[in-house]
Amino acid sequence: MRVMALDIGEVRVGVAVSDPGERVASPVCVLPAAEVQAGGKPFKRVLEDWEPELLVCGLPLTLAGEEGPQAERIRGVAAAISERTGIPHVFADERLSSAEAKRSLREKGYDEKSMRGKVDMIAASLFLQSWLDERTRR
Repeated sequence: MRVMALDIGEVRVGVAVSDPGERVASPVCVLPAAEVQAGGKPFKRVLEDWEPELLVCGLPLTLAGEEGPQAERIRGVAAAISERTGIPHVFADERLSSAEAKRSLREKGYDEKSMRGKVDMIAASLFLQSWLDERTRR
Protein backbone atom coordinates (compact mmCIF):
# COMPACT_ATOMS: atom_id res chain seq x y z
CA MET A 1 0.00 0.00 0.00
CA ARG A 2 1.27 3.46 -0.82
CA VAL A 3 0.94 6.06 1.94
CA MET A 4 1.06 9.83 1.40
CA ALA A 5 2.10 12.28 4.09
CA LEU A 6 0.77 15.82 4.26
CA ASP A 7 2.54 18.49 6.30
CA ILE A 8 -0.39 20.91 6.40
CA GLY A 9 0.55 24.53 6.95
CA GLU A 10 -1.42 27.73 6.56
CA VAL A 11 0.47 28.71 3.39
CA ARG A 12 2.00 25.49 2.05
CA VAL A 13 1.48 21.74 2.26
CA GLY A 14 4.50 19.47 2.06
CA VAL A 15 3.88 16.13 0.37
CA ALA A 16 5.83 12.90 0.77
CA VAL A 17 5.07 9.30 -0.18
CA SER A 18 6.09 5.82 0.84
CA ASP A 19 7.18 3.07 -1.47
CA PRO A 20 4.47 0.41 -2.03
CA GLY A 21 6.18 -1.83 0.56
CA GLU A 22 5.80 0.91 3.21
CA ARG A 23 9.52 0.94 4.06
CA VAL A 24 10.90 4.23 2.73
CA ALA A 25 9.47 7.75 2.72
CA SER A 26 10.46 10.21 -0.01
CA PRO A 27 9.70 13.91 -0.38
CA VAL A 28 7.56 14.75 -3.42
CA CYS A 29 6.58 18.41 -3.62
CA VAL A 30 5.17 21.47 -1.89
CA LEU A 31 1.76 22.79 -2.92
CA PRO A 32 -0.15 25.93 -1.95
CA ALA A 33 -2.40 25.12 1.02
CA ALA A 34 -5.42 26.69 -0.71
CA GLU A 35 -4.96 24.32 -3.70
CA VAL A 36 -4.85 21.25 -1.47
CA GLN A 37 -7.80 22.31 0.67
CA ALA A 38 -9.91 23.14 -2.40
CA GLY A 39 -8.96 19.92 -4.19
CA GLY A 40 -7.33 21.90 -7.01
CA LYS A 41 -5.80 20.39 -10.14
CA PRO A 42 -2.18 20.30 -8.87
CA PHE A 43 -3.24 18.27 -5.81
CA LYS A 44 -5.49 16.00 -7.88
CA ARG A 45 -2.57 15.36 -10.22
CA VAL A 46 -0.32 14.36 -7.31
CA LEU A 47 -3.02 12.00 -6.03
CA GLU A 48 -3.44 10.48 -9.51
CA ASP A 49 0.33 10.08 -9.96
CA TRP A 50 0.94 8.36 -6.61
CA GLU A 51 -2.46 6.71 -5.90
CA PRO A 52 -2.19 6.69 -2.09
CA GLU A 53 -4.51 4.50 -0.07
CA LEU A 54 -3.93 6.38 3.19
CA LEU A 55 -3.04 9.95 4.15
CA VAL A 56 -0.76 10.48 7.14
CA CYS A 57 -1.24 14.06 8.31
CA GLY A 58 1.25 15.72 10.59
CA LEU A 59 -0.25 16.76 13.92
CA PRO A 60 1.56 19.64 15.62
CA LEU A 61 1.70 18.68 19.27
CA THR A 62 3.30 20.79 21.97
CA LEU A 63 6.65 19.66 23.36
CA ALA A 64 4.65 18.21 26.27
CA GLY A 65 2.73 16.05 23.76
CA GLU A 66 -0.55 17.94 24.08
CA GLU A 67 -2.82 19.34 21.41
CA GLY A 68 -3.29 23.08 21.08
CA PRO A 69 -5.33 25.31 18.77
CA GLN A 70 -3.06 24.57 15.79
CA ALA A 71 -3.64 20.81 16.17
CA GLU A 72 -7.39 21.42 16.27
CA ARG A 73 -7.18 23.39 13.01
CA ILE A 74 -5.12 20.63 11.36
CA ARG A 75 -7.65 17.98 12.45
CA GLY A 76 -10.42 19.92 10.71
CA VAL A 77 -8.43 20.53 7.52
CA ALA A 78 -7.30 16.88 7.36
CA ALA A 79 -10.87 15.64 7.80
CA ALA A 80 -12.05 17.91 4.97
CA ILE A 81 -9.24 16.73 2.64
CA SER A 82 -9.99 13.11 3.49
CA GLU A 83 -13.69 13.57 2.85
CA ARG A 84 -13.09 15.40 -0.43
CA THR A 85 -10.62 12.80 -1.75
CA GLY A 86 -12.26 9.69 -0.33
CA ILE A 87 -8.91 8.64 1.13
CA PRO A 88 -8.84 7.77 4.85
CA HIS A 89 -6.42 9.64 7.09
CA VAL A 90 -4.50 9.15 10.30
CA PHE A 91 -2.27 11.49 12.25
CA ALA A 92 1.42 11.35 13.06
CA ASP A 93 3.33 13.40 15.60
CA GLU A 94 5.22 16.04 13.65
CA ARG A 95 6.97 17.67 16.59
CA LEU A 96 10.36 19.04 15.55
CA SER A 97 10.10 17.68 11.97
CA SER A 98 10.42 21.17 10.45
CA ALA A 99 13.39 22.00 12.67
CA GLU A 100 15.06 18.72 11.67
CA ALA A 101 14.32 19.42 7.99
CA LYS A 102 15.90 22.88 8.26
CA ARG A 103 18.95 21.46 10.01
CA SER A 104 19.38 18.86 7.28
CA LEU A 105 19.07 21.45 4.50
CA ARG A 106 21.52 23.81 6.24
CA GLU A 107 24.03 20.96 6.39
CA LYS A 108 23.64 20.63 2.62
CA GLY A 109 24.44 24.33 2.15
CA TYR A 110 20.97 25.83 1.75
CA ASP A 111 20.25 29.27 3.17
CA GLU A 112 16.85 30.35 4.58
CA LYS A 113 15.62 31.72 1.25
CA SER A 114 16.61 28.70 -0.86
CA MET A 115 15.20 26.17 1.61
CA ARG A 116 11.80 27.85 1.91
CA GLY A 117 10.07 25.65 -0.67
CA LYS A 118 11.73 22.44 0.48
CA VAL A 119 11.29 22.37 4.26
CA ASP A 120 7.65 21.26 4.22
CA MET A 121 8.18 18.26 1.94
CA ILE A 122 11.31 17.20 3.85
CA ALA A 123 9.40 17.51 7.14
CA ALA A 124 6.56 15.39 5.66
CA SER A 125 9.06 12.69 4.66
CA LEU A 126 10.62 12.75 8.15
CA PHE A 127 7.38 12.20 10.07
CA LEU A 128 6.18 9.68 7.47
CA GLN A 129 9.41 7.71 7.90
CA SER A 130 8.94 7.72 11.69
CA TRP A 131 5.35 6.55 11.25
CA LEU A 132 6.43 3.76 8.88
CA ASP A 133 9.24 2.69 11.24
CA GLU A 134 6.83 2.59 14.19
CA ARG A 135 4.46 0.31 12.27
CA THR A 136 7.20 -2.18 11.43
CA ARG A 137 8.22 -2.37 15.10
CA ARG A 138 4.74 -3.54 16.14
